[in-house]
Amino acid sequence: MNKKHSNIETRFARYFILLSLFFVFGCSNTKYLPEGELLYTGGSVTVKDSIIKKKDRKALENELEALLRPKPNKQILGLKPKLWIYNIAGEPKKQKGIRYWLRTKVGEPPVLFSKVDLDYNASVLRNFTENRGYFKTRVSADSTVSNKRATAEYTVVPKKQYIIKSVTFPDDSLKMSKIIARSSRRSLLKVGKPYDLDLVKAERERIDARLKEKGYYYFNPDYILAKVDSSKGDHEVKIRLVIKDEAPAKALTAYKIGNIFVYPNYSFSNDSAVYRKKDIQQYKDFTIIDTGYTFKPRVYDRTIYFKKGDLYNRKDHNLTLNRFVNLGTFNFVKNEFKESDSIPNTLDSYYYLTLLPKKFIRFEVVGKTNSASYTGTEVNVNWNNRNLFHGAELFTVSVFGGADFQLGGANKGKNIYKLGAETSLTWPRFITPFHIEGNSEFVPKTKATLRYEYQKRTQLYALNSFTTSFGYLWKENIRKEHQLNVIDITYVSPNHVTPEYLADIEQDASLGKVIEKQLIFGPTYNYTYTNTMQKRKKNTFYFNGEIDLAGNITGLVTGANIKKNDTIKIFDVPFSQYVKLKTDFRHYLKLGKESQLASRLILGVGYAYGNSNSLPTSKQFVVGGTNSIRAFRARSLGPGSYQATETTSDYVPDQSADLKLEFNTEYRAKLFSIVRGALFIDAGNIWLLNADPSRPGAEISKDFMKQIAVGAGAGLRFDLSFLVLRTDLAFPLRIPYLPEGQRWVIDDINFGSGPWRKDNLILNIAIGYPF
Repeated sequence: MNKKHSNIETRFARYFILLSLFFVFGCSNTKYLPEGELLYTGGSVTVKDSIIKKKDRKALENELEALLRPKPNKQILGLKPKLWIYNIAGEPKKQKGIRYWLRTKVGEPPVLFSKVDLDYNASVLRNFTENRGYFKTRVSADSTVSNKRATAEYTVVPKKQYIIKSVTFPDDSLKMSKIIARSSRRSLLKVGKPYDLDLVKAERERIDARLKEKGYYYFNPDYILAKVDSSKGDHEVKIRLVIKDEAPAKALTAYKIGNIFVYPNYSFSNDSAVYRKKDIQQYKDFTIIDTGYTFKPRVYDRTIYFKKGDLYNRKDHNLTLNRFVNLGTFNFVKNEFKESDSIPNTLDSYYYLTLLPKKFIRFEVVGKTNSASYTGTEVNVNWNNRNLFHGAELFTVSVFGGADFQLGGANKGKNIYKLGAETSLTWPRFITPFHIEGNSEFVPKTKATLRYEYQKRTQLYALNSFTTSFGYLWKENIRKEHQLNVIDITYVSPNHVTPEYLADIEQDASLGKVIEKQLIFGPTYNYTYTNTMQKRKKNTFYFNGEIDLAGNITGLVTGANIKKNDTIKIFDVPFSQYVKLKTDFRHYLKLGKESQLASRLILGVGYAYGNSNSLPTSKQFVVGGTNSIRAFRARSLGPGSYQATETTSDYVPDQSADLKLEFNTEYRAKLFSIVRGALFIDAGNIWLLNADPSRPGAEISKDFMKQIAVGAGAGLRFDLSFLVLRTDLAFPLRIPYLPEGQRWVIDDINFGSGPWRKDNLILNIAIGYPF
């Protein structure tokens, strides 16, 4: 009874403290106001109209409220902490120190009601509503005062919205009028749709963009006049688009491209330099002015889309600029068009290009803490040459090394060290036996890579890994990207395997997979689609699909069949033969200005056949860890309902399999300043396609959904603009390796229990978002 009474007192004390905080943050802010002033806490807009649908009326109210000025002080859960910090900091005596920092950088001054102009806001609301076609709108404004706080209330009474009855395009004798008329089917102004001034402006922009594709370089949207007639009909308007009489003659003239001048080594600090005759080179349609042989002339031929005599068009204009930027060799790209002195209706084009440093070194140090209780660091040194063969090729040589230390637990002292080097050469074009013409603003690339890595696991084994690849990277547009590796070869060879590890393999055969020799070769293809850069969209998506084909043709030609003990070896190593597919689909739902719901679905399958009975360890699927199911440590989950035995507990969990299913969803919201919060749920598992006697319960079956692991948690993300530091605290809700009927562990959650926290809470620290 006393214990129950004590719990009630504790709970009452928490509520009292919470209410006190509300009182302190809320009431104390008004006592700092100047005499006679009121704290402005915001405005509201009510649209009174019986015709507008409730949903549309609410949307209009939200749009109108966003126009009100000034904005009230920012608040969180009804509190105004930034205003409170501003007030308690007081007036600083000097422009430095903690008081000055709190008041000017962290705090926020009060928004006073005296700064609110009700009449001005009312006129803004009226203009906005009428621009939407609600002509003769009435707007009234009022205010409410209580306890030194004031709010503003606006009532908008719109008339019936006007509808577009007809749209007429220029019908004069100008050539451009015919171009506009031919594009009328793409018009944004549709008969029967509501009148909207923003839509009229967008239509002028559309017409201007169309004319820019037809040579009208000097035209602009302001030369189009929209005449709106609302005098006839029942709430209908007639829109007539005409070319203004005052439009200058050159705006009505289509221009062609004349001479093309390129300055590939231009200096804005020396723009009056005098060039010698040997500095000027003529190549096809281009005049190249260069004091040194910076690039081979064909670089410009592949990058500049204009040819002499072409009709000017904005698409080729922008494509050229973007391709120069995407070459990665220029710090600044400037383009000018000047009217030709000798040929009428002709534009000479000038490209001024300032170079980035040709050679540079980048040094990186990365600290690591992972969910397998390893702490370590990695050092990378990269040397780069941006123009190796005068064709804008990027040559990179990297040397790296790192160490992961196990500071406690059964693996203490079994540290991991790695050392390696990588070199790559990237050409800004397709290198193929046949010509491929790119028409994207992004430069296609051909890349060759060679990499070696030595990894030492103290007291256990070491691995030598060699990788080489040759392939292509290209973008159709900003949303679609492709990567095709025609050749992708990996060779892994173990050495220095200790007797201790060999003895453990006798107890657990799965440990031997890690030190098997591997030879993997074949093509890989990767496709990515995303529109997440469109920040205003409510729904955005990301999709990545991968296909990995290893040893398929070789296996077919040689007739390799491991099931018949007919294994084919190359350099005394059986080559891997498999097909592997993986998809990663993400959806981002924008809930508010600073909040969203992010979800991800991963599906993966790998099928080994012919010369192999299982996927190579490095190609198998894993789950758990900072970017996966965060309530379980990396690689510790699955396959299926299998749980590692006591024999393997001396090693870091390393479970992998042929199938993967994973789903994640998290709510993200800004809390304050650089701090963002998240609530998340993760679910999924991995499975084997074929039974493994050493891992019972690992094979996929019709009851696979009963083996789904589920975890949940919360996190804080610190957005430092140049990186995001993420901390996620997670715990399991469903554990698949427990007996059936006991796998849901929600009832066991007890944050007040030390043993429960030790066994279940997983802290994930990482850089960047999980997806």
